[in-house]
Formats: sequence, structure tokens, C-alpha cells
Amino acid sequence: MLTERQRMILTAIVDDYIRSAEPVGSRSISKRGDVGYSPATIRNEMADLEELGFLEQPHTSAGRIPSIKGYRYYVDHLTPLNLITPEELKTLKAFFAEKLNAAEQVIQHAGTILSHMTNYTSILLGPEVFHTSLRHFGLLSLNENTAVAILVTNTGQVENKTVSIPAGVSVSEMERVVNLLNVKLAGLPIYKLKTALYNEIGQEMQRHIEHFEELMKVLDQVLGSGSDGQRLFLSGATNMLTQPEFRDVDKVKSILDLLEETPTLTKMMSSASLGSGIQVRIGTENAHEAFANCSLITATYQIEGETVGTIGILGPTRMEYGRVIRILDILSKDLSKFLSRLH
Repeated sequence: MLTERQRMILTAIVDDYIRSAEPVGSRSISKRGDVGYSPATIRNEMADLEELGFLEQPHTSAGRIPSIKGYRYYVDHLTPLNLITPEELKTLKAFFAEKLNAAEQVIQHAGTILSHMTNYTSILLGPEVFHTSLRHFGLLSLNENTAVAILVTNTGQVENKTVSIPAGVSVSEMERVVNLLNVKLAGLPIYKLKTALYNEIGQEMQRHIEHFEELMKVLDQVLGSGSDGQRLFLSGATNMLTQPEFRDVDKVKSILDLLEETPTLTKMMSSASLGSGIQVRIGTENAHEAFANCSLITATYQIEGETVGTIGILGPTRMEYGRVIRILDILSKDLSKFLSRLH
């Protein structure tokens, strides 16, 4: 547990380092109006913070820089502030007033705005299900205990899933369920299937299907595993080259190479969507070694309450965390509202 003085000094050091990209000394911290301690006192506290693992001292400088542990403490104890200007807030809000009528167009445009506003790299993961709807649903009985559920999409994709038939369910009962689903769900976007199942279809099945609860569990399993193809949108990848710590092209090459590995990047962003709210991964907290000197901040967005994608900002560990978190929070919420209206 840090003392209040140590917290104040650590915050000041992180703030100064984010702004200057230069190791921070005790004298520069003492000149800040919000600290109020002598250089000697600050030096002692900086030494303690270094010993505790919150700061590091580059061998070429007497100043300190934050460690991964220091950044993590800073982010976890960050006081929410309105760190964007009224003009920037207006830009974010105006984006959703534009006449964009395709989800893919909206997501791509959002990525461009994010990279321009932050001067970092934006990574957006959007679902292919925006472009995919159900053409036909089938249930083929293999024996009295097992059947194959078949989903055919408007793009011609066929997905099969083996399911167990609940005890006591007859062939005629299964046929009634299949007919009901094709009447109610055909033409519906894939991401809406599960919601429709529990709303209108579930109520109708409860009235007309004897083994309602057992069959609902089967359908939940089938429709919840619909097309999970996802599309990646990248903007501002070369912004990495403008950051002082990445001016060495060899140092940044591994980052740029990873940004071109769509499957790996898609997997990283998909795992980020499992959490709720804003997620911050700092340095070695990232799953891939290439991002060991980077921070990735992500937020999910929804359609009608269902998470369908992830927005991410990738930058150096010396990132403007408060500002990026604020921008992502606003954009993810507004994007969710806009896409829900659009679809």
C-alpha cells in the first residue's frame, strides 16, 4: 500500500513522462504546483518507489520512468476526468449524425476518427453477422437420441451441430418446432436469432409445444453458436512510428508485423470482448510478445444488449490513459446506440 505522498509523486511522474517521453527527475516534480515537496523528499520517495517496483531508472539518466507495475497502479487509481475538449466531444457526437447506412461503413469510419483523435493505432473488431441472415433451419434425426441441427445462411454458408434429443420428444413435435423457426426466423440477421428465440418464439412454443423447456435448451445451444466470423478494421498503424520510443524502425517492426497478422490480432481482440467495460492491458500484460512495450485499451459495443464487437486503441505504454479511456467510453456507448437503431 502506497502512502498518499507516494501516490501523489507517482502520479506526477507518470503524467510528466506521458507528456515529455523523457525520464523525470525530482527537481521537475518539485516545481509542480500540485506536489509541494522539496527535491530531497521527492528523491527519497522516488528511491522507495523504485525499490517497490513502481519506477525504473534508465542507466543513461538520473531520472525515473514508470514501470509496468507503476502504469497499472496509475490506471487502477485514475481519477475520472473530462480529458477531452468540447470540440473533440462535438466531433464524436457529430459522427453519428452523418448519413451512414451500413454497419461496416460506420465501424470503419469510427476507427479513422479514433486514430486521428488519439494519434495512436485503432483496432476494431466487427461481426460478419451484420452481413449474414438465416435462410433455412433444419433438424435431421440420426436416431432416437441424436439429431443434426442445420443452419443455412443467405451467403450459402452451412453450419451443422450435433445435438441430443430430449427424452420424450416425438418426431412430430420436432417438426412443429422446425416449421415455427423457419416461419419466424427466416431472413433475420444471425445476431438477432437468440433474442428472437426468447421473445416471440419462446412464448409461442410455450403455448403449443409440450416439451418446451427441454427444446428451448437445445435451440439456445444451436442458435447461440451461429456464425462467429469477424472482420478486423485497422487505422493509423503507422502512427506508431511517430512515437519517440518507436523511432527505431527495427524496434517497431515486430509491432507492425503483428498488426498485419489478422488471425492473431482477431484472436486478441476477441478475448478482450469477454470482459465488460473498459479493459486496459499494459506492456507484458498483453498476450503477444510484440506488444510488450505497448498498451492496448479496449471497450465492447452492443446491438440490443448483445456484445457484437470490440474497439481498441494501441499505443506505447506511455499512453494518455485518461484521455483514451474517456474517448473509448463515449464512442463505444454511442456506437452501440447507433447500431441498435440501424439494425
